[in-house]
Amino acid sequence: MQLDGRIALVGAGAVGLYYGTRLALAGEDVSFLLRSDFDVVKERGIRLESVDGDAELRNPQVFRDPGEIGRVDWVIVAWKATANHHFAEVLSPLLHESTQVLTLQNGLGNCEALQQVVGPDRVLGGLCFVCLNRLEEGFVRHTAGGKVTIGEWVPRPGIPRARRIAAAFSAAGVKAGAAENLEHAQWRKLVWNVPFNGLAIAEGGVTTDQLLADPEIEADVAALMREVVAVAHAKGLEIDPGVVDFEIERTRPMGAYRPSSMIDYVEGRSVEYEAIWGEPLRQAREAGVAVPRLEELAARIRQRLG
Repeated sequence: MQLDGRIALVGAGAVGLYYGTRLALAGEDVSFLLRSDFDVVKERGIRLESVDGDAELRNPQVFRDPGEIGRVDWVIVAWKATANHHFAEVLSPLLHESTQVLTLQNGLGNCEALQQVVGPDRVLGGLCFVCLNRLEEGFVRHTAGGKVTIGEWVPRPGIPRARRIAAAFSAAGVKAGAAENLEHAQWRKLVWNVPFNGLAIAEGGVTTDQLLADPEIEADVAALMREVVAVAHAKGLEIDPGVVDFEIERTRPMGAYRPSSMIDYVEGRSVEYEAIWGEPLRQAREAGVAVPRLEELAARIRQRLG
């Protein structure tokens, strides 16, 4: 099943290049909005080195300015949450009266920021459970995972749009499903992101295997996960406590994986602090849940970020 409309892919880092390329190779009409990668991608195309099969998209539709793309039927936002203040200027030229917008961003607060620009009824959220690294301009390495879970920001019976988009991703060779409760899916992903992205920064820029090689740090990973589960529970979002062992064990085979926030930190780019740690911490306080490990981790991250 295809989306049968024009798609603008905004934020073509590792996530945007990977999923945008998969959709384009499946026959979707995808326009990539690029900045730093534009010249290389225009000349050489996009290359994927993937556990699900290497792929190359030659002659992709690439643009520097959203006005050059024009109005589309679907916008997929894949940039870092630190760029959300650009929503209005970038998205406005892409929208017609029925354009739908899907965000594939980490953490909390992205749909809230997006709906202020486009209205709540247009917004969908997607969670990418994947190990991706952009190694150079137009070149992405995919080492594990890849599933996308999509949910409606405004709940709808039968979640029709989410199912339609999930079907399009599935047709592109990406494991995908529709979530009945987007907020639950967001907190479920935070179970991994909060400790692994956070401790990778707090420990000075280390990989996941280094974190799990130290029993004390592994215990901290598990404790942070349990705190995330506890906050979700207080918000009425039940997450199976067995997720703690599951997430740790599924991380071991990733080897020396570099979480995206750690890469941003060591390369001197803005880190998605608010979306991944700041907002969950605020919601924990609002829910009256004690999260001492998360408090400590947030402080260590802020210290590292200066």
